[in-house]
Amino acid sequence: LLSEIGEAIVDFAPNFDNSQQEPTVLPAQLPFLLLNGATGIAVGMATNIPPHNPEEVLTATIRLLDALVDDRDLSNRELCRTIKGPDFPTGGQIVSTGEELKQIYETGQGSVKLRSTWELGTTDRAGKRVIINSVPYAVNKSTLVERIADVALSRKMPLLLDVRDLSTEDVCIELLLKAEADENKVLAYLFKHTPLQSNFNVNLTALVPTENPGVGRPERLDLKSMLWHFLQFRFDVVTRRLRHELSALERRIHILEGFVKVFDALDTILKIIRASDGKADAAQKIMTRFELDAEQTDAILELRLYRLAKLEILVIQEELDDKRKRAKAIAKLLGDKSGKGRWALVRGELEEMSAIFGKGDRRRTLIQDVGQEEEFTEEDLIVAEDNHVLVTSDGWIKRQKEIKDLATTRLREGDSVLSCVAGSTRATVVFFSNFGTAYTARIIDIPATTGYGEPIQKLFKLKDGECIVAAYSFDPRVIGSMAEHEGYFPENYGLAASTDGFALCFGLLQFAEPSTRSGRRYAKPRGEARILGVEVVDGTESVVAVSSKRRALFCPAEEVNYLSGPGRGVTLMKLAADDELLGFKALRSDSDEVVLKTSLGGTQRLRAAKYEVSGRGGKGREVLKRGTFTEWIREAPTPPASLEQKEEG
Repeated sequence: LLSEIGEAIVDFAPNFDNSQQEPTVLPAQLPFLLLNGATGIAVGMATNIPPHNPEEVLTATIRLLDALVDDRDLSNRELCRTIKGPDFPTGGQIVSTGEELKQIYETGQGSVKLRSTWELGTTDRAGKRVIINSVPYAVNKSTLVERIADVALSRKMPLLLDVRDLSTEDVCIELLLKAEADENKVLAYLFKHTPLQSNFNVNLTALVPTENPGVGRPERLDLKSMLWHFLQFRFDVVTRRLRHELSALERRIHILEGFVKVFDALDTILKIIRASDGKADAAQKIMTRFELDAEQTDAILELRLYRLAKLEILVIQEELDDKRKRAKAIAKLLGDKSGKGRWALVRGELEEMSAIFGKGDRRRTLIQDVGQEEEFTEEDLIVAEDNHVLVTSDGWIKRQKEIKDLATTRLREGDSVLSCVAGSTRATVVFFSNFGTAYTARIIDIPATTGYGEPIQKLFKLKDGECIVAAYSFDPRVIGSMAEHEGYFPENYGLAASTDGFALCFGLLQFAEPSTRSGRRYAKPRGEARILGVEVVDGTESVVAVSSKRRALFCPAEEVNYLSGPGRGVTLMKLAADDELLGFKALRSDSDEVVLKTSLGGTQRLRAAKYEVSGRGGKGREVLKRGTFTEWIREAPTPPASLEQKEEG
């Protein structure tokens, strides 16, 4: 980078405070822009050049130089036969196709898919081991290990049991899998969900020379253009170096010619010096006597006495001959307008650099087109096992392998269990909010813990005042059929009611797939009204709705209209202006009941068998003589029966 530095070789400009001169560019002898790569962000543009293998880059540069000298065209694709792709110092494996890499070098932009390399370790009773021996470029190893550990601890990939960093000077990350695990599936999951595989977005933007040597023009280049600009730069450096050398030779020849001219008259020179009044007087007399210029005269006056020996004239004459020959050779090189001689110098220097830095520098990053890899869907990468999902009234959720007693599960102080559902890790679970939004997640994505769990806001973006009022598992063994049919209700569907006395039925199938953080609308309550809850029904149930002003209405569930999209619904119960719906429930048998707390401190139980079932839309009947209803007492949830028992049933 610096061996040829000098004002005669590259241009210099003032530094930031104009106190010194600094080079506008360094006289690099290697194409470091490709060898080391570069990353930068400017105003309205950026660059991201990956590092490359020295031997490949220098060989390609020499190939392009030969083509330029022979006036042959060498395309980017032909250069790609030499430069296979980026070569990252951290190793790894490029899994982009050859065509994708060629497109990057032709257009100057694209994405290189880079992943870690691995090998299969030992297998014993503890499990199967996979050794990660390289990480993608620019990926922090500690962060990578933490991300993999998160996957193992959260049991999102149950086949992965543990991860350990055994690295010393070399990368060695040990993954412990279950003995029966398919390591390809586990790695496919980790490639997708951790930095074990990353994309390097290539952007070959660089500053190219302009008429103003201190100003470069940003331009996105292809591979050939980058190497071409480097070769033109080296040609210019070599030319300026030769001119600088020729100028120095001419100055030295001029002085040596003065030495030769006066060597036979040394006695006369000495007499002139001894008779002069000083250096200036002696210089003037010598210049007049021997027709020398000031530079030659000054060199003679500074000549050391030992140089006056007879043998020294032979050394001076020999040096003069050598300098004249070298000057003649340089003049010939500079005078050749074709520049072939200078191009030969550039080529020789590149070969020398290749011998020093390129030969034997094996490629660290493997390039292997994996072709059509086996596609694994989200479900394929999830190990199917039955789990329980618990959601609390305050909106905390967690997943556990088994919950036998809800009374002993860990909850935050003052919190209570809202719902507990079971399902396969490949199934989804839906959370219905009081704002009419349904949030769906895979059961495998629910945080696995035996502690308090995590706030649901970590998975979804709930609004201020929004809370979860119901949760259901979409495991087919639990929910049954949700298929929608034209002209009649699905076998199982949702029924919701709001505080303003309106109710609606809606299909569940549309909420079966995981949602975004914003969820999907299933109802549109108006004004200040809020959804009280959601029941999964099949239409054979009776619905009881109770208002705070001690009125209750019993009606068939099938009378509530089925909506194809989110809406307000139809009137379930007419309410007075100062009244609101306190709660509702789908009663499946005569023994089903609801319990309400009254303003007088007591409780009231309502059963369908005790009251006549009427039509939807009425005012209901007064079921309490004094006071009002203050609270709908929800039944304490019980852990669902194991899914194996349900299948047998």
